Amino acid sequence: MSMCPVCNQLHTVVFHCPDCGNAGEDQGKLSDYFDDYSPYVDSDGLKLENGYPADFKESQCPHVYYCKICRQEMVVFISEWT
Repeated sequence: MSMCPVCNQLHTVVFHCPDCGNAGEDQGKLSDYFDDYSPYVDSDGLKLENGYPADFKESQCPHVYYCKICRQEMVVFISEWT
């Protein structure tokens, strides 16, 4: 079983907005936004239904990053530790 170092606060990933270069803020994993109970459901199961077919196979955790300057959200794939 793999583990996301960002979700577990073992590592910080800085992602810069492709439009303005500002450092985006991590808003958490994408699957937490699906519904009220998503944060309590197995992450691997949610990866099969999130619309990103490669994240389960490639052990990646999709996170939402927000740029305050451009006011846009971006999905960033964090490599999980095995």
